[in-house]
Amino acid sequence: MVKIYTNHLFITPENRKEVFPLLFDLCYTDNSILHTLYEFVPTIEACDVAIVPVNLRRFGTRNDLNQFISEAQKKHKIVWLYSGGDFGLTLDSAVHVFRNGGFHSKLPSTTFILPSFINDPFQNKDQGVVAIPKIALPQIGFVGHAANSITKQLKELIGYCKNNLDIILNREQADFQRFYPSSTKRYHFLKQLSKSEKVATNFILRKNYSAGAKTVQDKAIARQEFFDNIAANPYTFCMRGAGNFSVRFYETLAMGRIPVVVNTDIRLPLDDQIDWSKHCIMVSEENMIQELVAFHTDIEPKDFIQMQIDNRNLWLNFLEREAYFSTIYGIFKNKINEV
Repeated sequence: MVKIYTNHLFITPENRKEVFPLLFDLCYTDNSILHTLYEFVPTIEACDVAIVPVNLRRFGTRNDLNQFISEAQKKHKIVWLYSGGDFGLTLDSAVHVFRNGGFHSKLPSTTFILPSFINDPFQNKDQGVVAIPKIALPQIGFVGHAANSITKQLKELIGYCKNNLDIILNREQADFQRFYPSSTKRYHFLKQLSKSEKVATNFILRKNYSAGAKTVQDKAIARQEFFDNIAANPYTFCMRGAGNFSVRFYETLAMGRIPVVVNTDIRLPLDDQIDWSKHCIMVSEENMIQELVAFHTDIEPKDFIQMQIDNRNLWLNFLEREAYFSTIYGIFKNKINEV
């Protein structure tokens, strides 16, 4: 087992949503397989890994963080940090940061991307994927927020400025990012695809998130429409939001479909363990249609079917919550044994 130390004083009802995801499972669930892989120890001296218990924005000041890191490193311990939210924080390579997104070219190798931990879209975990056969044109779907109004652009700009102001005033520990009007860009890319005679599209563009649903029933209807669209199309268009990652990417994999990802210098999870070229199509903003068509033209029909099946298995075996931290266990158990 990997022995972990953390400060349990921060694991409170008020911090429930901010707890490092692994610690959340270990502290709030009883039947997780992770209990057989990780165990708590009462002191830093006894641990293999020292974990900052909550999202950095809830842990205190930068001095508090530095003190925790320094104490662990003096005792030659591995340090894990959780930097949640859209932006996340880049630290030096002496610690291991777990975060949802970031820019691959700027991240050290010790940064681990957390998948978006979604619920399984299938009611039965053992449910097999009904793969869609290859047809002449690449058929791509999308249901979601994509707007081109000035009001929406201003709203995104205001949100961006607020986030950076919080960083400047030390209310948020996160990286600065350039402004990226994701909903507007998404709208233009989807329009390009819709107009192309080389692609078959099945898009439902919404002006608001979750179709503006207010009631539980309306939200459930909107959600079902979303997953029905993924199921009906072999490809799904995936692109970053405010942060440089896509939740839809993981939902597409879990459904056994193929994500078409606009590459905005993203880093995908476990990129030294997973050959992502076998599971998704990375397209550039400039040549998106040509690259999608080229991939679809080249792939053999049997490989097209297999890719969908493999994507569901990839999510189950590496990206589902327990599976991810089981993989992380294997990576760090090897590191610990090498010391």
